Amino acid sequence: MEVPVWHHTVTGSGRPLVLLHGIGMSHAVWNPVTPYLRESRTVISFDVAGFGATPPLPKRVPPTAANLVDALTHSLREIGLADPVDVAGNSLGGAMALEAARRGIARSAVAISPIGLWEDASPPHVRYVFGALRFMATRAPRLVKAAVRPSLLRELLLAMPLSIGSRGMPATDAVRSVEDLAMARAFDATFAHTQAPFCGTGITVPLTVAFGGCDWILTRRARRRSALPLHTKWVEKPHWGHVPMWADPAGVAAFLAESTPI
Repeated sequence: MEVPVWHHTVTGSGRPLVLLHGIGMSHAVWNPVTPYLRESRTVISFDVAGFGATPPLPKRVPPTAANLVDALTHSLREIGLADPVDVAGNSLGGAMALEAARRGIARSAVAISPIGLWEDASPPHVRYVFGALRFMATRAPRLVKAAVRPSLLRELLLAMPLSIGSRGMPATDAVRSVEDLAMARAFDATFAHTQAPFCGTGITVPLTVAFGGCDWILTRRARRRSALPLHTKWVEKPHWGHVPMWADPAGVAAFLAESTPI
């Protein structure tokens, strides 16, 4: 598969840690977290194909988790990371981290609110929540950007899709998240092609999965433990939402550091 190297940022020094974002987002979701990690890790934050500054996969290649990890593998090799590396991801990125672990590409994998751990498909409300956000971001971007600037409105609008505590998110980051969603060229195709349930019972590398107690996107029925091996470490963070990086950057960084030992 001929694909360009994914857009990415690199910061820090030490053993590499690859970070992957969720659908409709970009590497920017990790910006609040990386300052806590860069003293001990080389942190590589990618824009997944079709999001941020990375172009979509070729038209003939559907953006399944498996095909996205193929492209990620290519990018890792092109930037000189041929050996298994620690991979962490959120939502779509969490599913990719699990797929990387299944392939042996990951030295260890951490998945925060990963998609795919359901029986048949994502909970029905997910389509409507993200569909509405996508519609508003593309059809009324000025209105949505204005709405997320005040902290109270930002909390109300983003508590479900992102996390409670989003009022602490900088207004500039909130506006950037709207722009990322509006410009997400592969949003619809990626959503459609990542509904298949994941099975990773054969994974042998260290695996940690975390869900937030306030994650109202992926409810209990979307957290199927039987999809992963018995050695998987399951963690519940009571105050985290679906995308906790802005609400609790220090906590997310500490969790990643604990789950991917140097």
